[in-house]
Amino acid sequence: MECNCSHCRPKGYLLWFVPREQLRLSTPEADMSTYRFNKHQIAHHFCPVCGVAPFADGKQEGHPMAAVNVRCLRGVEPANLNIQQVDGRSF
Repeated sequence: MECNCSHCRPKGYLLWFVPREQLRLSTPEADMSTYRFNKHQIAHHFCPVCGVAPFADGKQEGHPMAAVNVRCLRGVEPANLNIQQVDGRSF
């Protein structure tokens, strides 16, 4: 999905949601920094050196979820994806 909210749009996020326990990191989460905004419900993780933001943690219907920035996945070409537009600006 591609969201037009004040956080996602400027950063160009393309998000794919998966249960948090299915997310496997090649960099330890402890090596990342975290940013929370608005209602502080979502933990946006990013590299403190380069600023790249590969994923965020939150809950969906009470279940831990990860919002993966697919632009950070090797071998994924955004032009080949069916991207759902979300009007986050209106929420």
